[in-house]
Amino acid sequence: MCKKPYCVYGTGVLCILVLVAGIVMILLQVFPNILYSQVKEVTVLKNGSQTFDIWQNPPAPVYMQYYFFNLTNPAEVLDGDKPAVVEIGPYTYREYRPMTDVEFLENGTKVAALNPKTYVFERNMSIGSEDDLIRTVNIPAATVMQKYKDSIFGSVISTIMTGEKTGLFEVHRVGDLLWGYEDRLLKALKAFEPSLDDHFGLFYMMNATDDGAYTFYSGSENYQDFTRVAEWKGQRSLNWWSTDECNMINGTIGASFHAVITKQETLYLFSSDLCRSLYARFEKEVWVKNVPGYRFVPPSEVFANVTVNPANAGFCVPAGNCLSSGLLNVSVCKQDAPIILSPPHFYQTDEKFVQDIFGMRPNKENHETRIDINPVKMLGYKEYGRVLCVLNLLKQRKRVNGNEVCRVQLGLF
Repeated sequence: MCKKPYCVYGTGVLCILVLVAGIVMILLQVFPNILYSQVKEVTVLKNGSQTFDIWQNPPAPVYMQYYFFNLTNPAEVLDGDKPAVVEIGPYTYREYRPMTDVEFLENGTKVAALNPKTYVFERNMSIGSEDDLIRTVNIPAATVMQKYKDSIFGSVISTIMTGEKTGLFEVHRVGDLLWGYEDRLLKALKAFEPSLDDHFGLFYMMNATDDGAYTFYSGSENYQDFTRVAEWKGQRSLNWWSTDECNMINGTIGASFHAVITKQETLYLFSSDLCRSLYARFEKEVWVKNVPGYRFVPPSEVFANVTVNPANAGFCVPAGNCLSSGLLNVSVCKQDAPIILSPPHFYQTDEKFVQDIFGMRPNKENHETRIDINPVKMLGYKEYGRVLCVLNLLKQRKRVNGNEVCRVQLGLF
C-alpha cells in the first residue's frame, strides 16, 4: 500500500498519459480526414487554380523511349526460317503534352480540351542518333499485300514491287520509321488510287498533333471523377470492337488520377494508341526519390484470351477470331495494317510466341507495364507504359522478288 501523496501523484500522471494518448488517437483519426477532405476540395479542374495550371501544362518532364528489333536474317526468313532479331535502343524523346483549346462546360462540371503531343529527340539519353539504320518489315508493302491479296490488284502490287526493287524487308532511318518517309510502293500505287497517302511512319502525323477532342469531368461533383474521360471525338464509346463492354471509354488518359487513392481501388485508363480502355490494380508500396507511393499494374486478365477472361470476346476481330493471351489485333483502328500489340518480348504471352523469334527475352522488371503513384496527390511519379508492336504476315499467293512470302510474326519496336 502506497502513501497517499505518491498515490495521488501516480494517479495524476496516469490520467495525463491517458488523456494525451486519447488526444493523439483522436488527432491521428481526425487530421488525415481533414487532410483528405482538403485534398479532395482542391483537386478540381477550376480555372485559375494550381491544380488546373498543373493539368494544363504538366511541369514534370515526360520521356518516350523506343526500342527497335533489327532483323539479322532476312533471306532466311523468306525461305521459311524463324526471324532473328537484335534489340536496339533506347531512342529517347521528350514529350510535351499541354492541354489546349480548353473550355468549361455544364457549369464547370466538365472540361473540353485538345491534348497535342510534341516529341523532341534527346541525344544524350539515346543509344544513337535518329540517323541509325534499322532493318525491319516493309509495313506499307505488307499492308497493301494483305488488303488486296484476293483481288486483281494484287498482281499489280507484285509487279510494282519487282520494278521498284522493293522487298518485304527494308532498311530505314530511326527518325523515318517513327515520324514518316515517302514510300516508293505507295507513291507508285497512288497513280491507281489517288486517295492513297504515299507517306508512312509508325507515328506518321502524330508529332505536334492531337489525337482528337476530349471532354473530361472536372471532379467538382465527385472527386473520383477528376479528369475522367466523358467523351472522345464527341463519342461516349468506341466502335471498333464487337461488344459494348469492350467499346467502353473508362478512366483517365493516364496523365492524372483522382486524389486519395486506396490500395483496394482499380485504376481505369483509356489509351487511344491501344484503341481501348484497360485497368490496373495495386501490387505493392514503393519509394520513388525518397517519397512513398503505390504501384499499380494491369493484371494478366486484361489481355487474357476469352478462355481465361470471357469479357474480352469483343476484342476478337473479326468476331470469333480470337488470339492467344497477351495479344491484341488493332488492325481495325490502324488503317487495316496487319498489326498486333503485345507486351515487349511477348512478356506474359504464350511461350510459343517467344520461341517463334530468336532474340526474345521477356522479364518482369523490363517489360511490365506499371504506374507508380502518390496515393494522396493526383499525379503519378512514374508511368511505364510498355508495348510491343508485332506485324503479322500471312502467306500470300503471289511471289515477291522471286520469294513466296511465308507466315511470320515479327516484332517491330
